[in-house]
Amino acid sequence: MTEFLTDRRTLLGGAAALAGLSALPKLALAQGAPIRIGTLTPLTGAGGPYGPVMVKAVKAVIDEVNAAGGVLGRKVELVSEDDQTSPEAGVRAARKLIDVDKVSAILGTWASSVTTAVAPLCWESKTFLCTTSGADSITALPHQGYLIRTQPTTTLQGRKFGEFAIAQGAKRVFFLSPQTPFAKSQFDNITEAVKKAGGETASLIYDDKKPAYRTEIDEVLRFKPDAIVFGGYTPDTAVMLKDLYRADFKGVKIAFGYSVNQKLIESVPAEVVDKTFMISPSPAEGSKAYEKLVKLIGVASPDPYTTQIYDHINLVLMAIAIAGDATGTAIKDNIRKVSQAPGGAKIDSAVDGLKAIAAKQAVDYDGASGPCDFTEIGDISDSKFRYEQVQSGKIALVKIA
Repeated sequence: MTEFLTDRRTLLGGAAALAGLSALPKLALAQGAPIRIGTLTPLTGAGGPYGPVMVKAVKAVIDEVNAAGGVLGRKVELVSEDDQTSPEAGVRAARKLIDVDKVSAILGTWASSVTTAVAPLCWESKTFLCTTSGADSITALPHQGYLIRTQPTTTLQGRKFGEFAIAQGAKRVFFLSPQTPFAKSQFDNITEAVKKAGGETASLIYDDKKPAYRTEIDEVLRFKPDAIVFGGYTPDTAVMLKDLYRADFKGVKIAFGYSVNQKLIESVPAEVVDKTFMISPSPAEGSKAYEKLVKLIGVASPDPYTTQIYDHINLVLMAIAIAGDATGTAIKDNIRKVSQAPGGAKIDSAVDGLKAIAAKQAVDYDGASGPCDFTEIGDISDSKFRYEQVQSGKIALVKIA
């Protein structure tokens, strides 16, 4: 009987030991599990010209960081989803990133309507969100700190549009836009700038799915504008410009840089879009971060959204490193410690930032989109703007200011 008990105890002890050993690889795997970062960009739809290059920039940074040893001794994995420039598709993709992929952060939401729809999913799940959307209402959401944006607010953008129209000699400025989260703010701030100079404004919100806009153009022309500001996206702006050309409008045309791009220019007759001005937040051309981005992705002049998402991934990875934790909450609590630490070492890439953090140095990141200093509600503090014009089928730089 004693022999039986001894054998039984030996057997049970061996089984327990085997169970413990079998658990060790799982524990090690959990400790070394990849850090997953998601991108939610417009690979298709109105923002389709921008999303693929934005993802390319994030992947390039992650590859560089992984080659240098990863973050917290862990590999970083990218999970890329297409929001189709649609709130509904964006919400479906965000749910996958949050619930299935378990990402720590989502980067690069572009359209304001998509960001507005996705943001509640992020703060409710404690997933950090970085956005390039401009609607003022976004940072007014109760996001609890789980959101930053690198795009200037429409308050600032609207003022720049209005001031530029006045600088071109305009006194009567008409604003044309589909219904977007930033349309009212854009118009209000255009109006403020124009009226300050003694001018007048009017506006029209249109259905962006129509095949023609002759009725809307007739209403615009009754105002007798000497400048028209287009607040739409590439597909509807292209149709608007065609109908405006047919109506023989000779005044100033001003649009967002993301709508009147090379794709639009190549899709319409040259005379339709010629002399149109475009205004965009300006990347920090000439900065070390900008030069590194150009080299990483092989694109000579990255658009503003690509420079911004490049800054997103650098900031997020450094925030994880300084926190010693890859959760969304850790990113939220530490993002400003790497973006704007007083007296911190000037850093322009995650690889250099991770080295500085490992050496217990404070970090102050200056990015490819500009100095990434954020207000309490998550807006960037300042930005320069890029003014361009279509000249003979090409985009020519007018000024950066």
